[in-house]
Amino acid sequence: MDDRKTAAQTDAAEAKYIKMTTEPVEKLVAKLAVPTIISMLVTSFYNLADTFFVRQLESDSMIAAVGIVFPLMAIIQSFGFFCGHGSGNYISRAFGRRDYADAEVMAATGFGYAVAFGLAICVFGTIFRGPLVSLLGAKTAATASASADYMQWILFAAPFMTGAIVMNNQLRMQGNAFFAMLGLTSGSILNLILDPLFIFKKGDPLFGGVITMPFGIGMGVGGAALATGLSQLVSFAVLLIGIYRSDNIKIRLKNISLKPYYFKGIVQGGLPSLVRQGLASIATTTLNHAVGLYLSGDEMIDAVQAAMTGVSKLMNFAASALIGFGQGFQPVCGFNYGAKKFDRVRRSYYFCFKLSLGVLIVLSAVGIIFAKPITAALAGSSELAQSIAAFTLRAQLIVFPLMSWVTLSNMMLQNIGMTARATIVAMTRQGLTFIPCVLALPFIVQLFGAEPVLGLELAQAVADLFALMIALPIGLQVLNDMKKQSKEAEE
Repeated sequence: MDDRKTAAQTDAAEAKYIKMTTEPVEKLVAKLAVPTIISMLVTSFYNLADTFFVRQLESDSMIAAVGIVFPLMAIIQSFGFFCGHGSGNYISRAFGRRDYADAEVMAATGFGYAVAFGLAICVFGTIFRGPLVSLLGAKTAATASASADYMQWILFAAPFMTGAIVMNNQLRMQGNAFFAMLGLTSGSILNLILDPLFIFKKGDPLFGGVITMPFGIGMGVGGAALATGLSQLVSFAVLLIGIYRSDNIKIRLKNISLKPYYFKGIVQGGLPSLVRQGLASIATTTLNHAVGLYLSGDEMIDAVQAAMTGVSKLMNFAASALIGFGQGFQPVCGFNYGAKKFDRVRRSYYFCFKLSLGVLIVLSAVGIIFAKPITAALAGSSELAQSIAAFTLRAQLIVFPLMSWVTLSNMMLQNIGMTARATIVAMTRQGLTFIPCVLALPFIVQLFGAEPVLGLELAQAVADLFALMIALPIGLQVLNDMKKQSKEAEE
């Protein structure tokens, strides 16, 4: 029986290899990208909804709390993506080599490490929750209290978050984007249902008094975090079912290996993700502290932090379409690079770049035109917060289409195992460029007679321009090298 099962799994893997290395890359990318784009949009939408419902509490400090806890969520996600991208990229290349036993060990190992990291964050974060709130940049008493409430449930959900991220990436990287989409969307839909139920109590007005809650628990901002935590638990369960119902490599705990070889494989494929998400956490924390450094007054500080939280959520939503498209590209890239079909890698890359650039130009234009009503729904309850958010959103959207090259280059380099270059590109937007900009620009604009808040508003847009200047030559060099390798193989 075991021999027949092994033979069937090998046949399924062989069929997948043939499909991924022979079908037209445009068709493959489109087929894989549609469910990933949907799952990314849905996931980002429920993050928007989270902030939208908290916005109904009519408190800048409550919205600011969501932004204060965001760096913690980025850290949790960074370890999930570290293990998920590391194991997923390794598995796709192993499929390209037709080494299916090796892929099975890595699937279990990546999952095991991710859950262990999540448990460690849960334990240490719960013990040091008070100091952690201050470290992440809470500047007023109201924001600190709300942040502590929100953080508690996020910490409890950490092991499920990291485990779900790994399963999602392993499903995607093996060409099962549909099951990955089901896992993410199921949790996201549940979050949308639970948010108002947990946040508000019976009789609370919503949407400026248009609707009155007929029932609810009334946990405030902490309810939003509990809804997120439960949705992550459901996503974890659905993704686990998807692993065993699909033709994916199965995660069996007996296959977890502590050999340095497999951890090295995770590092090679996942370090850029760990760096990118880790720097996103540091960048947001730096922004929170820069607000306190350059601005004064609780009202102004809460307004700016609330505005930046709303804009961050909106930009993540816009970026989710690009990331989803890139995730459709990654398995095509990994399989064909492993099979040394470099021309197919290049063709799929440029197809993704041209299409994503056009889509982002359209999305950015819409966002620039309707910036005020969009930010009014998410970025703070005060007029000051909404004004800051509208200007910041427009500034970021002007340069946002250029991020298609940065994001796709990072995904390609990471997928093909060029860890050092991928890590450099991953560091550009949030680390190498944003952190210096957010610390220096408020001071620079003051020298020209402007208010320091202008520097904070422009920091991400300026950082994105510098990020492109770094990523463009790195990506071009690798693509040109693959072009030479293709010609040499033909000769």
